[in-house]
Amino acid sequence: MRHVAGHVTSQLPIREVQLAQLVAEPPEGPEWFHEQKFDGYRILADLDRGTVRLLSRRFHDWTAEFPTVAQAVARLPVRRAILDGEVAVLLPDGRTTFQGLQNAFSAPNPNLVYFVFDVLVIDDEMLVSLPLEARKARLEKLVEREPLGVIRYSDHVVGNGKQFFALACKSGLEGIVSKRRDKPYSPGRSSSWQKTKCLLRQELVIGGFTDPEGQRAGIGALLVGYYDGQRLVYAGKVGTGYTNEMLVQLRALLGPDEQRASPFSPEPPRAWTGPHRHWVEPVHVGEVAFSEWTADGLLRHPSFQGLRRDKTAREVVREAAKKIDRA
Repeated sequence: MRHVAGHVTSQLPIREVQLAQLVAEPPEGPEWFHEQKFDGYRILADLDRGTVRLLSRRFHDWTAEFPTVAQAVARLPVRRAILDGEVAVLLPDGRTTFQGLQNAFSAPNPNLVYFVFDVLVIDDEMLVSLPLEARKARLEKLVEREPLGVIRYSDHVVGNGKQFFALACKSGLEGIVSKRRDKPYSPGRSSSWQKTKCLLRQELVIGGFTDPEGQRAGIGALLVGYYDGQRLVYAGKVGTGYTNEMLVQLRALLGPDEQRASPFSPEPPRAWTGPHRHWVEPVHVGEVAFSEWTADGLLRHPSFQGLRRDKTAREVVREAAKKIDRA
């Protein structure tokens, strides 16, 4: 289940994708576009004379994982294009499901969609220096022929950030992404893109697991944490959110990575993990939803959402909403 493909950055106009800062509340004002936050995998689509490469946010080649997306991109009426977006599984009510995306790796899913929200290149024209508003207009025109196909244009609202965020949360969405309409594409994390989440969710490193109890198979719970410098800090035990099949798969995945020493520093007490615990090499990353951080720095009411095959363990840190001066 590990993805080990090499980096692919040749002929790309960027060395990093643009990332959004987490904020406590969305920005206001007509200079902001607000989009739905999708619950999937960030993917760059690189089309070059009929050949398509799908690249993760770290520029690993994911073309084989999403063949229907690659086929749809290849049909676009241009010689060259680089699109930025999110591959997700779409539910009938318009929400996206991360767990559904996990299942799509083992069986084709007709509801797999590539939501595109930016375009960096069209034919011989480099677009990264244009304002977002101009880039999205070009993108919408490029993909308008497939309004209900595999490729979907990610629409936006102008201004009204608080109202749009409230509606997103009421509708059961993960959150929204707010973007300055007048700014160029800026690789890396910058304040011109900001994300506001309805529920707390983040990637966490798997550093161990506990034995199952009763009729449960596979594992009992995952022991997870995040990096603070060189230290892997324990964040808690995740015992819910799994299917029976997932529990067995996780035991098979983690078994070969078992080690005698705890990867966490300091080692968590047994009162926090349970007595029957196994340590593993901290190489796998999972997505976890939770209600809040406790005063002890642990997750409250955590629920496992799925593995993050597009993230490396070393890039996982505790995510905190940044205070932005709105004056």
